[in-house]
Amino acid sequence: MTPQTDRRRVVTNIALSLDGHYSGLDPQDMGWVMPYAVTDVARDHLTSLWEPATTAVMGRVNAEGFLGFWPTVIGAAGADPRDEAFAKWLVETDKVVFSSTLREAPWERTAIVDRPTAEAIAELKATEGGDIFVLSSASVIKALLAADMVDRLALTLFPVFLGGGPRLFDDGLPTAKWTLVSETPGEHGMLSLVYDHIR
Repeated sequence: MTPQTDRRRVVTNIALSLDGHYSGLDPQDMGWVMPYAVTDVARDHLTSLWEPATTAVMGRVNAEGFLGFWPTVIGAAGADPRDEAFAKWLVETDKVVFSSTLREAPWERTAIVDRPTAEAIAELKATEGGDIFVLSSASVIKALLAADMVDRLALTLFPVFLGGGPRLFDDGLPTAKWTLVSETPGEHGMLSLVYDHIR
């Protein structure tokens, strides 16, 4: 894929419950996600998002989870080829991790950033490359939504009520219009949605 050089898109991806939460009352409990994350629709959805991207963006907690797990998929017996391809991309691509506690990156090809999210992403957008892909990091996505900097919003809606926990969309976001790029119903009643910001 030839990188875009005119304008890099900021693409965000996150899973939401039907009652609008990206995590339950216990943020460590991701059991509600797992039945849906290993489906064909979820894997194809993720593939469509990372393939045009040349930079991965995460918060520290997500980085520790993603970069602790995904490299172990490479070469694992029985691994889905889509999972292995994503794992290789994640290891090999440039990564930006937002953290106020890390001083240096324990991962290769990773820059640690401790300053306002919107400011750092604006600088990244001014460089050459493909999409800037924010991987399920709610704190980063919320900051970019508040700054009206998200170009493509990818959501996977899971048919569960979590009954509480943090929400992705806070009151007071800038008004915006979005156009539906794709909607793909999946196994177990899940729905993958991709919206582009109309500017």
